[in-house]
Amino acid sequence: MDLIIGGAYQGKLEYAAKTYNLKQTDVYVCAEDTDIDFDKKCIYGIEEFVMYCLKRGISAREVLEENKPKWENSVFICREIFSGVVPVDVLLRTWRDETGRVLTWLSKEARTVTRLFCGIPQKLK
Repeated sequence: MDLIIGGAYQGKLEYAAKTYNLKQTDVYVCAEDTDIDFDKKCIYGIEEFVMYCLKRGISAREVLEENKPKWENSVFICREIFSGVVPVDVLLRTWRDETGRVLTWLSKEARTVTRLFCGIPQKLK
């Protein structure tokens, strides 16, 4: 698995499409109301999947661990939600913390980790 992180509107998906030769049909976009389709080559919006799990009282990391054979050759993309003011809302604060924990684990599992800033890739791993 290759992991791409970066702030909103930093070119993460465009970079992934070019780097991994992805078509639109290869990308699954996570939402707060649906589970991940691990059959896609690219999973976009890991932070939204974490929120989906939080709202259902399940562990995002456990779901990812259980499905690891399905995503070992995928590209994961996650928006950085860790900077700035810590949210007052308990759910949003928990979401931010849990997304960080999931990304820490995914970073260890990943072949490569790339951060996009202003469209410029920074290889972290």
